Amino acid sequence: MTAVEKIDYANIGLMLLACLIAFVLPFELFLFSYAVLGPLHYLTEIGWLHKKGYYTAGKNDFIVLIILGALITLGFFKANAWLESVSTNFIYIAFLSSLVLVTVKDTTLKIGGIMLIIFSTLFLSDASFFESFFAIYLPTIIHVFVFTALFMLYGAMKSRSISGILSFVALLAISASFFFVPAGYTSIVNNDYIRSSYGNFAELNRMLINFFGLGNLGKFSVDTFQGNFQSIFSSMEGFMVMRFVAFAYTYHYLNWFSKTSVIQWHKVPRKTLVAILIIWAISVALYIYKYEVGLKWLFLLSFLHVLLEFPLNYRSIIGIGQEAKNFFSGRGASSLNNPSHSK
Repeated sequence: MTAVEKIDYANIGLMLLACLIAFVLPFELFLFSYAVLGPLHYLTEIGWLHKKGYYTAGKNDFIVLIILGALITLGFFKANAWLESVSTNFIYIAFLSSLVLVTVKDTTLKIGGIMLIIFSTLFLSDASFFESFFAIYLPTIIHVFVFTALFMLYGAMKSRSISGILSFVALLAISASFFFVPAGYTSIVNNDYIRSSYGNFAELNRMLINFFGLGNLGKFSVDTFQGNFQSIFSSMEGFMVMRFVAFAYTYHYLNWFSKTSVIQWHKVPRKTLVAILIIWAISVALYIYKYEVGLKWLFLLSFLHVLLEFPLNYRSIIGIGQEAKNFFSGRGASSLNNPSHSK
């Protein structure tokens, strides 16, 4: 059994572990994973992406994403009313610009492409899907679940790996189980700490409950607040969605750490590793002190790692297309740089 096969089978085991805990303690699992595994993931992945040149066509292309990340952060902290109002536009620009940064080498064409993307916000920012997709789904469930699944699929296609395909199928099957396998019981989350700590993510759950056809919850307002919270924290539908969210986030982090021996993210100078561990320890302590404080402390880092990963997302999607073309044409695996074990 090769090292990669061992990792694939180990990941199936990690999925099953995360699944079992998510079925019983979904809110607790999410809060633990986000506060303990999340910060270490951000810190180590950004460093690894830097060593890989962020998978962009130009050496300094990543600066565009860092600037956009800083602007989004300023908007989040309400530093400026205008920045706050156009934060979703910045996420949209970062996502589409990343495709330009990956596929275009000429600087003039690159700048022109980004300017066209910025101009397109004038026509798209008022669309009904714009806010929900780019501000809610993209940096959360699409980032941790859809893109992770795509990385796994590309890796399996690239290596023609049976174990990789099994791992990918297991991810989909386990995720589906949260919506088809009834739980033995549900409990009402009356814990004030859990409710207040998870409150910042409640909009994602509201939208997923509606997306999966499990309810029809209106946008949060004075009139809908109580009913929405009741559905999210105290209903079978709410627990079904929360199990999926908790599993998706937890496995997203576990997948990254399980591939340490392959991607070698830990091969950094000793001083860098010590600095990472210190920042991680401080971050966890702040989450323990007050969850909202931890979220604010790490907002820039957490959002920046999402933006800086966009070029890699596109590399994987392009790679899947190339591998599918090679497979159906009877050719072998392509020589495209393989980022499949990045997550």
